[in-house]
Amino acid sequence: MKALCWHGKHDIRYDTVPDPVIEHPRDAIIKVSACAICGSDLHLFDGFMPGMKSGDVMGHEFMGEVVEVGAQAQNLKIGDRVVIPFTITCGECDQCKRGNFSVCERTNRNAAQAAKMFGHTTAGLFGYTHLTGGYAGGQAEYVRVPFADSTHVQVPDELSDEQVLFLGDILPTGWQAAKQCDIESTDTVAVWGGGPVGQMAIKSAILLGARQVICIESVPERLQMARDAGAITINFQDEDVVERLKELTNGKGPEKCIDAVGMESHASSTMEHMYDRMKQAVGAETDRPHVLREMMYVCRPAGILSVPGVYGGMIDKIPFGASMNKGLTWRMGQTHVRRWTDELLDLIVQGRIDPSFVITHRAKLEAGPELYKTFRDKEDRCIKVVLTP
Repeated sequence: MKALCWHGKHDIRYDTVPDPVIEHPRDAIIKVSACAICGSDLHLFDGFMPGMKSGDVMGHEFMGEVVEVGAQAQNLKIGDRVVIPFTITCGECDQCKRGNFSVCERTNRNAAQAAKMFGHTTAGLFGYTHLTGGYAGGQAEYVRVPFADSTHVQVPDELSDEQVLFLGDILPTGWQAAKQCDIESTDTVAVWGGGPVGQMAIKSAILLGARQVICIESVPERLQMARDAGAITINFQDEDVVERLKELTNGKGPEKCIDAVGMESHASSTMEHMYDRMKQAVGAETDRPHVLREMMYVCRPAGILSVPGVYGGMIDKIPFGASMNKGLTWRMGQTHVRRWTDELLDLIVQGRIDPSFVITHRAKLEAGPELYKTFRDKEDRCIKVVLTP
């Protein structure tokens, strides 16, 4: 079969790879009907995440039709139309029983490596480094889904692929980011980043009843998309973010702050950005934490910082004293996708949200290598790419 494979920094290729096969009775094989390039895929593309190997199949946002089912995957049958969450979940361990699916204790087949890096294992993830299991991803014609009886979302035929595809990642990620904020009707929610996850967080915060939602971004089409959703926007290249947030909150700062950027954030301050890039270059830090610093500074005392943006390693010069003394609550993590998908599917069916609004580019799978570059460089007004095998 054909798939998009990682061969090093900035080197994604459209390769021929072996077809997947059933390896365990709880497996299923999915014929992919649609997949997407995610912002966190760019961390792999840019070489910031450890644990990748040449030839690894990329992608963790995909859906399709079940074409083969293991003997123990009792709730799946050939022909079922499913979205696959990026978090692989057993459904039986202590964490899964608590709904903490992204830290499933059983699905990371490289759990010992993850524990050395993080202290404990996380869940297995599709197409996302050998620290999370080294599972082949979904930017491919076919995918083996481990623990498929619990790692799937069945979707109705009346909804299009584009309406439901993002149930596998960016929609529940944005939703979880907003839910973690415990939004009240008097709240101002500030969202750093207007990419796909940021857009979903904006929509979610509005649906959850925030008084005002503010998007901090610099890319014109992302700013326009946020305004179209009902957000106030701040272009951090043209405005002082701290001062503008004070103006919008009567000097008090936003109660809730969401980092939808992660490890590759850009600072409006040239010196700060140069400092972080230099620290990265010499290996003194792996991630650029500008957004975290800014959120800690501007958030209203006793507020909440929600972090759906991906971080992979070490960060430097974090004003943790500000966070402690202001009594800020931190909530973060990979998304517990299956915790939210029933609720979100209902919202899609009701017409209250159509996640396809973020799609700007549609292409065949073989165009993927070039579109990785287009997406990374924000060329051609690119916000979200959907690929079809």
